[in-house]
Amino acid sequence: MDRPVVRDAALLFLRVVLGVAFIAHGWDRWFLSGIVETTGQFSAWGVPQPRLSAYLTATAELLGGALLALGLLTTLTAGALTLLVVAALYFVHLGNGFFVAQGGVEYPLVVIAALVMIVVFGSGRASIDGVLQRD
Repeated sequence: MDRPVVRDAALLFLRVVLGVAFIAHGWDRWFLSGIVETTGQFSAWGVPQPRLSAYLTATAELLGGALLALGLLTTLTAGALTLLVVAALYFVHLGNGFFVAQGGVEYPLVVIAALVMIVVFGSGRASIDGVLQRD
């Protein structure tokens, strides 16, 4: 299993799955639930500057997810999204138990672990970053 093609395929799969999940969350915040609803949720959760935080979060999720899926600026994007999810863990999920059904820490911990894998191992060769780095 320690073959470059297997590692690259696994990183591609991980990046695309995470990217699509972030895009879906950002799309929801911008276009389905809307920024006003997101601002209200953030305010209820005690997120500082809820309106600004809603705009920043929705944009970071939408654009960051796309960058992850494409494998462009991958390490930087994964690091920034990790910080975003850590903030969500702190402001929203702590104190709600473990399981995601109760709003607990389960989901954000899995996402943080996956993002850290991308920060550590990079985007792989099946990415725009990988193409640009080839000699």
